[in-house]
Amino acid sequence: MTRLTAPWLNDSQVQAVFDALAGHRVLFVGGCVRNAVLGRAASDLDLATDAVPEAVIAAVEAAGLKAVPTGIEHGTVTVVSGGRGFEVTTFRRDVETDGRRAVVQFSTRMDEDAQRRDFTMNALYADRCGQVLDPIGGLEDLQAGRVRFIGDALARIAEDYLRILRFFRFHAWYADPAEGIDAEGLAACAAGVDGLDRLPAERIWQELRKLLAAPDPAPAVAAMAQSGVLARVMPGAVPDGLTVLVALETEAGLAPDPLRRMVALGGPDPAQRLRLSRADARTGAQLRAGVSDGASAATLAWRFGAAVAWDIGVLRAALIGGGLPFGWAEAVARGAAAQFPISASDLMPAFTGPALGARLKQLQQHWIASDLTLDRDGLLALD
Repeated sequence: MTRLTAPWLNDSQVQAVFDALAGHRVLFVGGCVRNAVLGRAASDLDLATDAVPEAVIAAVEAAGLKAVPTGIEHGTVTVVSGGRGFEVTTFRRDVETDGRRAVVQFSTRMDEDAQRRDFTMNALYADRCGQVLDPIGGLEDLQAGRVRFIGDALARIAEDYLRILRFFRFHAWYADPAEGIDAEGLAACAAGVDGLDRLPAERIWQELRKLLAAPDPAPAVAAMAQSGVLARVMPGAVPDGLTVLVALETEAGLAPDPLRRMVALGGPDPAQRLRLSRADARTGAQLRAGVSDGASAATLAWRFGAAVAWDIGVLRAALIGGGLPFGWAEAVARGAAAQFPISASDLMPAFTGPALGARLKQLQQHWIASDLTLDRDGLLALD
């Protein structure tokens, strides 16, 4: 029997929720259990129960906790304990799906609730003491690094086409590289690729962003390309440069960055297709322009800062299949610290008005052309 030792098991706030629902069966479920088995941190603590939403609300309010019916039609109540929200969802089974949403029927059985989930490793439960409950064999898959759909993969995908992208995301985060990708799951993703057109662009980007944030998403992205999924969500993108980029990031000590990796995939700018936020679209455009404009490392660092210069440097190297140019780090540091040595007062009164602005711009172009090496006297001596 497997018992969790995660620190959140002793969290007084979540234990208060268990106390409030003491007359019902309450279990930790999904990601928190999965990650705790692997010794990883959990971002959310989700709970499943045999109590219907109305009973959950009544019980927690009687215990002095706050209940917010955030998804009550699907059985979810957010219980606020000690200022922190915990999603408590009634056991349920799907009675109707359309590829995006499901109509559910509440259940009192954990095994029915498990069968409606996506992957075996996500159908893990644990009681308040950390005892793991594994109704469909997900624990073995998790420990072996196998991402496997529950039951028939085609049926699971037809229930929610976002599961295609989740399959590759989970492969990037949880699969054992030696295990390889599940052949049945990959074939089902390829067969269901048309269903991706039914998903909102924002949800597609959310999944891609999470996938590209994995330590090494390259094998998963290569499998996406093999199945036709990559071309469907990012037409024109190719996975070839991503493996090189990940190696260069490691060499340069750069943390994974989804936008940098998105640019490495190439193809037309996906900002509009995927409805990126203004900030993400701006960063992506900046990186794309920097890759192609030929500016030196020092100039990039002066214009955009050291972090962006490093991003552009590793992208350039990845896309040509090489390494960073010799002296890149030193050039970036020099550019980040550089200041244009001419001010308006240096040019007055010989230049005023529009002529002053034009002269400043001209000298700045000379300075950039010198790779930021010309000093004040050198610039003032130019005709």
